[in-house]
Amino acid sequence: MKNRGLEEKEGACRFIPVLASSFDFLKSPDEVNKGIAKRMRQRRKEKKITQVQLAKYSGVSLGSIKRFERTGEISLTSLVKIAFALGCEDDFESLFARKGYASIEEVINEGK
Repeated sequence: MKNRGLEEKEGACRFIPVLASSFDFLKSPDEVNKGIAKRMRQRRKEKKITQVQLAKYSGVSLGSIKRFERTGEISLTSLVKIAFALGCEDDFESLFARKGYASIEEVINEGK
């Protein structure tokens, strides 16, 4: 099974298998990482910054930047440094910002 979903149980998240044919909109963690890397590379190129320059501006090693663009793998600290160097640090403000609702009643009561 390619895709996975999250299920919350007693305050902790755990992965549960999800049928890919039923939930094609779900992405795997690897797909999300590669999508972030692709968008970062696009931003870098839009600003006409080389990988070498980005390494210098961000303080992230050239090898880490090359690996990130190729595989999507990078530490959170390095990703944040790259975001600052590219002027995209505000993009992190929306990460985990959406409130999760347990019931429709919570949605209705929030507006009151």
